[in-house]
Amino acid sequence: MGVPRGLALVLCCGLMTTPARELGVDWRAVQPELLGYYRALLRIDTSNPPGNETRAVNYLRTVLDREHIPYQVFALDPHRANLVARLKGNGTKRPVLLMGHTDVVGVDRDKWRVDPFAAILRDGWILGRGSIDDKSHVAVSLMTMILLHRMGAPLDRDVVFLAEAGEEGTTQWGIDFLVRQHWDDIAAEFALAEGGQVTVRGSTVRYVEIATTEKVVRPVRLIAHGTSGHGSQPRPDNPIVHLAAAVSRLSGWQPPMRLNATTRAWFEGLAKISPPEDAFRYAHIGDPELSPSIQEYLAQHEIANYSLLRTTIAPTVIHGGFRSNVIPSEAEAVLDIRALPDEDLAQFWAELRRMVADPAIEIKPLETATRPAAPPSRTDTAMFRALVHAQNKLFPGSITLPAMATGATDLAQLRAKGVEGYGYGPAMDELVSVSGGGPHSDDERLSEDSLYKMAEFLWLALTEVAASR
Repeated sequence: MGVPRGLALVLCCGLMTTPARELGVDWRAVQPELLGYYRALLRIDTSNPPGNETRAVNYLRTVLDREHIPYQVFALDPHRANLVARLKGNGTKRPVLLMGHTDVVGVDRDKWRVDPFAAILRDGWILGRGSIDDKSHVAVSLMTMILLHRMGAPLDRDVVFLAEAGEEGTTQWGIDFLVRQHWDDIAAEFALAEGGQVTVRGSTVRYVEIATTEKVVRPVRLIAHGTSGHGSQPRPDNPIVHLAAAVSRLSGWQPPMRLNATTRAWFEGLAKISPPEDAFRYAHIGDPELSPSIQEYLAQHEIANYSLLRTTIAPTVIHGGFRSNVIPSEAEAVLDIRALPDEDLAQFWAELRRMVADPAIEIKPLETATRPAAPPSRTDTAMFRALVHAQNKLFPGSITLPAMATGATDLAQLRAKGVEGYGYGPAMDELVSVSGGGPHSDDERLSEDSLYKMAEFLWLALTEVAASR
C-alpha cells in the first residue's frame, strides 16, 4: 500500500542523533504512502452497528508487523478489537497518546453518489464513509508512528497509538473497556484525537480549532401512554397527540444561555479575526441587552455557534402507531440532549418535566453510551503550546482557538481520568455543514491536501513535546 520506505524520509542530520527541531520530513515523498494507508482503511466496512473493527485492526497489524513496531490487541468481543502500539521513550516525561476510532456510522447507500467503501479519489477529494470521522486520524497517527520508528527518533516520552472500537455510540467495546481493564496500557499526560478542525473561508485559513472540552450527551425518551382504539373514534388520551404537544412545547423552550471559560475565549477570539459586523456580535454575545437579538441571528445563520450557548434539545426520532385506522396505546420520541459540561442535570431534568407538564408522558434516559462530564483541558500546557506553534508554522496569519465540541468524543473518558485531551482535525470549509459532505453525511469526503496537512500538523506538535532535545 505504501511507497518504498527509503523514499519517505529526508533527515537533516544523523539518524539516531537528530534533535527534535531537525526531525525533517519530505512530506511530498510521504504523501503516496499516507494516502495508501488511508484509502485501505476506508475500504474496510466497519459500520457501527455491528462494527467489525477487528477487520481494521488486522490491516493495521500487517502494517505494524512490516515496520517492526510493537503492539497489543485488546478485545472484549473478538469482532470488536482495539489496537495499542507503543514507541518507547527514555521515560523522563509521561506518555502522549494518539487516538483514532476505526468504526464509522452506517450509510444509506441509495443517497450516496458513489460506493461509500470504495475510497474513490476524484478531483483531489477522497470520498468514503469515515473519510473525516475518523479514519483520517487513524491514518495520520499510523503514519506518525511509522516515521518516528524509521527515523529512530529519540523520545523523552512514550508515544502510544490507539486504534479504538465503538466510538460511535458503543463505547463499552472500546474506550470504556480500555479505561476499566487496560488503563496502564493507554495512560498518558496528553492525548490527541478528533474534535477540532482547521476552518477555511474560501482559500484562507481563518483559525485552528482545538477542542479542550465538549458537551455531555444525555439523550432521553418521551413515552406517551394512552388507550388503544379505533381510529374512527378519536380519544382524548391519544398518545400521539400528547407526544406531539410535548415535543412542540420543548422545541419552543430555550434553556438559559451561559458562557463558560472556553466559549467565552472562543467568541473573543472570533471577534479578533472577523469582519466588523460579525465581530460586534461575537464581542457582545454576553451583553444582556444585545444578546437576545444576537442569539436570534446565530440561530438563523450560525447554528454551530448558537449551539455553544446553552444545553440543547433536538427531537430526532418519533415512533407511534402501526396502522392508519388504529389509535396506538403508546408513542415515543427521542430527544438528543447535549448538556453544557457544568450543567446541573438534576435541576435540568426537573425543568424538563415541568415543561412537558403531562402525567401521560414518561421521561426515561435512553439506554446508550454516556460519556462523563470532565473539567476542560488546560491551555497552559506544553502540548497546547505545541499545537499553537504548529498552527503558526503551517497556517501563518490564522489563530488557534480553544473550543467546546458540541459533538461527543472519547476524549471525555480520558479527561475524566486526568489526561489533558485535545481535539484536532483536518481543514474544512466553514460552509461544509451547509453544502454537505461532512462527518456522518452522505458523500462524506476529505481533500487530499487536508489529509497531508493534518499529518504534518500532528508531526510538528507531537515532536515538539515528545522528541528529545
